[in-house]
Amino acid sequence: MTASLPETMRQIRFTAAGGPEVLAIETAPLPVAGPGQVLIEVVAAGVNRPDIQQREGKYPPPKGATEIPGLEVAGRIVALGEGVEGLSLGDEVCALTISGGYAEFAVAEAGQCLPRPAPLSLVEAAGIPETYFTVYSNVIERGRLQPGETFLVHGGSSGIGSTAIQIAKHHGARVFATAGSAEKCAFCRDLGADAAINYREEDFVERVKALTDGNGVDVILDMVGAPYLAKNLSALAIEGRLVQIAFMQGYKVESFSMTPIMMKRLTFTGATLRARPKTEKAAIARGLSREVWPLLEAGTIRPIIHATFPLEQAAKAHELMESSAHLGKIMLVTGR
Repeated sequence: MTASLPETMRQIRFTAAGGPEVLAIETAPLPVAGPGQVLIEVVAAGVNRPDIQQREGKYPPPKGATEIPGLEVAGRIVALGEGVEGLSLGDEVCALTISGGYAEFAVAEAGQCLPRPAPLSLVEAAGIPETYFTVYSNVIERGRLQPGETFLVHGGSSGIGSTAIQIAKHHGARVFATAGSAEKCAFCRDLGADAAINYREEDFVERVKALTDGNGVDVILDMVGAPYLAKNLSALAIEGRLVQIAFMQGYKVESFSMTPIMMKRLTFTGATLRARPKTEKAAIARGLSREVWPLLEAGTIRPIIHATFPLEQAAKAHELMESSAHLGKIMLVTGR
């Protein structure tokens, strides 16, 4: 089932591996929704760290997926693939995409689409999928965060961080965050963090121990990688869980002591989202619908949008993300 559609669209592609200057806009045919998929007329798309890695040639899309970047969109459904149920033409949704979000039209699996929360615009809703799928699956499911536990997220002012603070807080946890300036720490506290630690001025391990009477935290969500591994293990409490979702400052550790893992009975785990099977992503979507969407619908939590750029200014959006000057999400808008 299909609405009346144009034959072509604008999209962003990479002319080569490199810096923001390799982003170019071009005209291309519309993608086609396959079985179990929908075609979305994109109003906005989120910009995420994996997009930067893909642009640099370090994070190619899975086999068979489009090379066009973009992991999350929001807009209106304009075509339904064979076998799609529960969705209709014209529905306003946000969706996790395996790639292809930097475009005026994008394909998404029907099971990875969720309705636009009523208090949010489509631009705001486009800032939900990548971060909320990631945080929910890694903090609540993999990290097994429980009400009454303590939680630490590094990079609390990022899109992931601002989402993690809100979800963990409303899950009943005591929440700590690290950030790199007084402004970013204040931002984290405003979102609900019980404490924000400026990692440029103080040792986060010492501060965490002081905040927890020497016990440490129950769950850590880390994106930094190798330089933080030993510190994270030290900052965890007995039976603590370290969840790794990125390696922004390196993935190889020359040496570290495994003693804390054994002595404190720690769990060190991690996951990527993009390569997970669509059945697993659909299961995450159902969990979000059940546990997180009521909070979004009530306006209790929300994606934090720092800046929006027209699609053709995608390079400027990447420059801003690489500067780490943003507080929350960076969005591309198509004008549709």
